[in-house]
Amino acid sequence: MAYQAITSFKTAALFALALSVHASTALTSVNALDTNTIANPATIEIRAQPNAPDGYSPADEDCPSARPVIRTASKLSPNETSWLEQRRGKTVGPMRDLLGRINITGFDAAAYISDHAQNISALPNIAIAVSGGGYRALLNGAGALQAFDSREQNSTVAGHLGGLLQSSTYLAGLSGGGWLVGSIFVNNYTTISNLLRRPAKTSSVWEFGNSIFKGPPNNGSSLLSISRYFDDIYQAVTDKAKAGFQTSITDYWGRALSYQLINATDGGPSYTWSSIATEQQFATGDTPLPLLVADGRAPGETVISTNSTVFEFSPWEMGTFDPTIFGFAPLEFLGSNFSNGALPSERKCVRGFDNAGYIMGTSSSLFNAFLLSIDSSASPDIPDIAKKFVTRILQTLNQTNNDIADYSPNPFYGYHNATNLGSQSERLTLVDGGEDLQNIPLHPLIQPTRFVDVIFAVDSSADTNSFWPNGTSLVATYERSRNKVSNGTSFPAVPDTNTFVNLGLNARPTFFGCNSSNTTGPTPLVVYIPNAPYVYLSNVSTFDPAYNNSERDAIVANGYAVATLGNGTVDSQWPACVGCAILSRSLGRTKTSVPEVCQQCFKRYCWDGTVNSTSPAPYQPKVALTAINVKSSDASERIQMSLLSGIGLTMLTIAILGL
Repeated sequence: MAYQAITSFKTAALFALALSVHASTALTSVNALDTNTIANPATIEIRAQPNAPDGYSPADEDCPSARPVIRTASKLSPNETSWLEQRRGKTVGPMRDLLGRINITGFDAAAYISDHAQNISALPNIAIAVSGGGYRALLNGAGALQAFDSREQNSTVAGHLGGLLQSSTYLAGLSGGGWLVGSIFVNNYTTISNLLRRPAKTSSVWEFGNSIFKGPPNNGSSLLSISRYFDDIYQAVTDKAKAGFQTSITDYWGRALSYQLINATDGGPSYTWSSIATEQQFATGDTPLPLLVADGRAPGETVISTNSTVFEFSPWEMGTFDPTIFGFAPLEFLGSNFSNGALPSERKCVRGFDNAGYIMGTSSSLFNAFLLSIDSSASPDIPDIAKKFVTRILQTLNQTNNDIADYSPNPFYGYHNATNLGSQSERLTLVDGGEDLQNIPLHPLIQPTRFVDVIFAVDSSADTNSFWPNGTSLVATYERSRNKVSNGTSFPAVPDTNTFVNLGLNARPTFFGCNSSNTTGPTPLVVYIPNAPYVYLSNVSTFDPAYNNSERDAIVANGYAVATLGNGTVDSQWPACVGCAILSRSLGRTKTSVPEVCQQCFKRYCWDGTVNSTSPAPYQPKVALTAINVKSSDASERIQMSLLSGIGLTMLTIAILGL
């Protein structure tokens, strides 16, 4: 939208957003929200850097001596290739510790890792993918990552899986899962516990009791303070427009998200995604590689098909392996006027376009529809005047397709003209990475050039009428892998969504692709970990924007229980079975016999090809283990302590999970 268009709607945007306070269905918080989140941010170091030249606004700068170019996607970037040499080596120790600790009976897994440590390509290459689904996905995924993180208290005791994160090469997120990945990396690659913790006289980073429609807790609920919050957001986006860049509602969405996810004053308007690459801990391979996903959408297109181009964002670049564009642009210099794969000599370089919040907002632009549907909401908390303002804005946005994320000028202008349908468009418009139904960000992880062996796919999708997953994401990725646009990627066969529900595959972990000889090419084994009610009914709506700390922690605790099967109380062999999944492809490469316990695990958790496509009954699962009561006065603290120590996860029924 042009600057003049923004100006004409300043008052409308401020009042529509400030007055539109969505009522949360969560229980009243057991603790009053602290009121100084921004003034006194929690004591977590900032990992990304405020290195944008002019706050939120991209700006011209002199180019480096080696001018940036668009590279072909025929192989990994030199940056990723050199980084992998460090990261793969850094995973050996954690992997040896994890596999040795989980005790695969009759097999010395630690010795196996040590014996092959000098041939890193023989060892398992692990990835984690966290689905979209708003705050539900962020919090459920956070529970899984907390379970996988050896830095978390008690995560390495019996029945737990701490060290899986440290053993992983890639960590991909989409939409709400992308908020999770981004919040971890921008905040010093911190732990989930640190993001939840409430230091003395401060709030935690993740204070979701105040929705983005109200702003951070310290702004209170007065109209004046809420207006100031949105005025700051408005001003940042206006400055970007004044600098000559197209803006969209994703700019507003991304800025608002930053206040909730980034531990910096005003949500860190100067913090960029590419700055992650400059930080020592990442540069030396001590963390996984964060990847976010978005879909391409042509101007005027309203339905996103599985043939749409899938884009990925790393700290170094954005682009796609799809045969349409088949290229990558340097992330640090997005906003520069590339043409035919190069930056003309008379053009300066642009920096600061890749604002961290904007990148996270791009991967979750489905929420633009939420913002733009306020005018039709029946909620009594949204006054008629706000609805009228939003209706007026919506009409203008629809006319210019600004319900997307605008990456103009198109970095792929004139690039690969024969296959790139948008090569002659000066605009590149992206949308939520789950709009093609691939709500788990598997696409970057099944690229043959990355050689991923096993993907732990955490699915918090709301596929059923009751907001539980039913395998839709896996089905979409499998179907896409059989089309030409897949460009040589291979994905294991999966059943239809009815079978997922009828066989209980959406209620417990399932392995797909156990027999690699049945695939058309190198195919990772997928460990599907669907959201299910182990200790809490975490099937909250994707579009519920507010959660008090007790419910927040309960959803995280449930995610922890989902990933660990109740710290092994549902199945004491689950940790060993996770180890078997990790080792599966590696054992095949080294021609090592599969241990007996692994054969038992594969028989128990691998999908055996059985199908039941009849229409399932309405899916209404019950809590499988001891339910968390969020009404308790000390619930927030107790939930965290319980999930980490394993207290209170007494099994009530295994039958519900089909084990």
